[in-house]
Amino acid sequence: MGVREDARRDGINLSPWGKFDRGERAVYALLFHLLDVAAIAGAVWDRYLTSGQRRLIATGLGLTLAEARCQVMFIAGLHDLGKLSAFQAQEAHPWARVSDSLRSDTGNWRRMPHERASMHSALHLLAEAGYPVDTSDSPGVLIAQILGGHHGRFLQIDIDGAAKASRVRLALGGPAWQDLRRRYFALLRHLTGATAVPSDVSVPAAVLITGVGAIADRLASQRHYWLPKAQAPAFGAGEHFALAVRDAPGVVEESGLVRITLPQVPFTQAHGGLERPNNLQASVIGQLPAVVGEKGPGILVVTDATGGGKSVTALEAARIFNASGDTSGILWLLPTMATTDAAYDLLEAHVAAHQPEHAPVSLVHSHSYDNTAYHDHRLAAREPSTSDAYWPDNNDGDDNGGEPAAGERPEERVTVPDGWLRGWDRALLAQFTVATHDQALMAALPVRFSALRLLALSGRTVIVDEVHALPPFMRQTLSRLLHWLGALGCPVVLLSATLPGHISAQLVRSYLDGAGHPHPATAHLDCRPSYPGWLYAAASDASLTRIAPTAAQAHADRYRRRADLRLHPVRHPSCTDPEDTPARENRLERITQEIAPVARSGGCAAVYCATMADAQATYAHLRTALTWPDGGPDGQLLLLHARLPGHQREALTRRVRTALSATGERPRRLVVITTSLLDMSLDIDVDVMVSDLAPLQTLLQRLGRLWRFDHIKRPDWLCGDVPRLIVLEPTDHRGRTLLPPAWRPLDSPFLPLATAAHLARRPEQPLTLPDDVQQLVETVHGDADALARTDPALHRSHTLHQARTRTEEHHSLLHLVPAWHDVLSLSDLHRQNLHPHEAATRLGAMPRRILPVYRTPAGRLTLDAAGTQPLPEHRKPTTAQIRTILQHTLPAPAAWVAGRARDRNVPLLWRSHALLADLVLLPQNADDPTRPVRFGRHRLHLDDALGLVHTEG
Repeated sequence: MGVREDARRDGINLSPWGKFDRGERAVYALLFHLLDVAAIAGAVWDRYLTSGQRRLIATGLGLTLAEARCQVMFIAGLHDLGKLSAFQAQEAHPWARVSDSLRSDTGNWRRMPHERASMHSALHLLAEAGYPVDTSDSPGVLIAQILGGHHGRFLQIDIDGAAKASRVRLALGGPAWQDLRRRYFALLRHLTGATAVPSDVSVPAAVLITGVGAIADRLASQRHYWLPKAQAPAFGAGEHFALAVRDAPGVVEESGLVRITLPQVPFTQAHGGLERPNNLQASVIGQLPAVVGEKGPGILVVTDATGGGKSVTALEAARIFNASGDTSGILWLLPTMATTDAAYDLLEAHVAAHQPEHAPVSLVHSHSYDNTAYHDHRLAAREPSTSDAYWPDNNDGDDNGGEPAAGERPEERVTVPDGWLRGWDRALLAQFTVATHDQALMAALPVRFSALRLLALSGRTVIVDEVHALPPFMRQTLSRLLHWLGALGCPVVLLSATLPGHISAQLVRSYLDGAGHPHPATAHLDCRPSYPGWLYAAASDASLTRIAPTAAQAHADRYRRRADLRLHPVRHPSCTDPEDTPARENRLERITQEIAPVARSGGCAAVYCATMADAQATYAHLRTALTWPDGGPDGQLLLLHARLPGHQREALTRRVRTALSATGERPRRLVVITTSLLDMSLDIDVDVMVSDLAPLQTLLQRLGRLWRFDHIKRPDWLCGDVPRLIVLEPTDHRGRTLLPPAWRPLDSPFLPLATAAHLARRPEQPLTLPDDVQQLVETVHGDADALARTDPALHRSHTLHQARTRTEEHHSLLHLVPAWHDVLSLSDLHRQNLHPHEAATRLGAMPRRILPVYRTPAGRLTLDAAGTQPLPEHRKPTTAQIRTILQHTLPAPAAWVAGRARDRNVPLLWRSHALLADLVLLPQNADDPTRPVRFGRHRLHLDDALGLVHTEG
């Protein structure tokens, strides 16, 4: 029989199963599932892929766009062909329904993962169809590996060994099974129209095709999609495929994957009421469209002082890139959860300002459930949250049936992502996404579904914010990611206020290397942008375009201001002076002196502390050392750091962002004691700032929050017209910089030491911003040899710093996926078997999540000392309960809880949930919650105001 006859009613054996529902005892024909996935892959091609992605795939296959679409559908449909094997016998009920002729012809088959069976069996069928399979990079071999990778990992294929035809026939059943695989293959090829044979399969194209197949498989595997089809099946393959093709666009649309085009709106409307673009933004709007129109996508590096409008510049650049049609959407990457939450608000407002009918904006970081702006009623009560761990996609069984509780609004914002997009690794697929750097960097690591991540990244403009914040380990990973984005034709925008020139050049060259311009060919290019300004490198020809000098000068003139960075030597509590030395000012005394006028007469201040212990000590001291009018320190003195319960930290961060914003109702008096949590990407303004010694990059970032907004009236008691950042330099009794032991693990000691040395040598005059910024950055963070030679101790520290940097870069390289042009077999992308939880995007031990709980006299565990929030100890928690639990967790170093007793583990029924399984309980006495809980030599307790308090002994 031919393929036409096989497509008709009763034309081909439909008894092998692909899906089975134990509850309904429903069996779904394997062929129908293959056809579903093929049909949905066609809809994903039409409705989700951008024109740039489609063109890259077609070029990579050596086919026309129409032929490439058919080929992608065909490949996607073949993904489960390997289920025509011993897989069929693993479930008794559907196996009993398989035809007798097949059941009697199993031969000596053996079980193997069905994705490997698909790869091995398809290899020889592709060869029969004319696909070359002679070498590891032949089109047929790479397509077979795509099938083997549909569960997230590309597999090694030994074409002369395990994948040899004779061994495959022996392992996968007798002649009847071989014949049926051949007929399924031919029928899929016939129905999808994939008659053209690719002349090539490029590695970037293979990665994107794999991602398309993964999306289509997941959509077709949704129970609500296939179960009705199983209960009322079509009569034949042709009829079924026609229905699947008809329904596929609706399935993709229901998932939230369909791309939309934001309507054109005026600049003022798009950017929250800004009257007009500043000179930097205007230069991008004026110069970039012509360059992108002529040369296509590339990488844009924007450098400017904090407060200069880089975020708006990036959004305008994304609009220009996306206008070409090659990309559609924005992925905005930031270093921390706090900055990501802030950027989510900005991007959501930007998208909503265009008044689309529906445009999902997703938030992707490991604790997005803490963001109250993101989880509205539906997200909180029913749907899976965005995270990097498994979250069940079923209804959690809440008694309210998903209806809004009293006081909650039932409607949703148009920017709220659909439920399917909230799944664990699917949220990155949303057209508009804000995520931490880590989420994107995972695409450069050999983790499962890295191809899906690359597909998600490549379809829109990627904005990498606060690039300077990446340590060498992460920067090396970013370089490899940029290489792949260059290969995928993805436009990239890098933003930084304090980026050394050699780092910007390294990142630009990595992108161009991926785009086909090797490092030797670009070594002569000066890839450092002016400051302030921007540089654009086109992927097509590696040509460089820079901001017009007049525009750069005009922008610098508009934002020029003076600011004072003043070092104050202090004694840190960790330093004990000899008895015969004169008493000197300690750290808390200087902070008290600087903050006293704020407490007495009003104003807004920020005190940045190097460690959370320093922040807690500072907060406790200022509460009692100063007189606080208007009802005391509560509400006027805030402590904000990372070791607060998530819901408390998010609420405090939002309060600070609102109170100190350009448009918020500024409080009469507010002092925020914080750590690096408020360093970056936060549009806030304070009158007074005190900071512990930190790397110069960090101090310049903090300086950008001091007198940031011109329209704010400063307190009358403030003298002078120059903002002043007081930098507390810890010194010994001889006046030499002495870093406290607790500070040394935070960063390379050389950077704060070099910062202190350079600031001490500077003339006692204010800085001129932005003019002095780049020179300051280059002196400490760029080529610091000259500064290091001024002092032998500093030179030794610099040598150790360079060795540390090289070590971090080396450790990063050990785990990265190879450059695309070094990939001979797709399995090279998964040489290491890394789980997302094990893959390191940051160097060092990952913190543990602690859940503070209280043990009531009755023995119950609760989230509060009053016992009003009991925890489900003897049943699985619902989704809403899981969210509440996670909102009460906080991070702590793993060493602090290493010596925990068995009662510190979560209840047994929680351990099946990936986000709960690794939590560590901090069981406090409800009658005496201040009593520390011992973990070996570490003692911990949660204080309502201070957060997690740690002592040793």
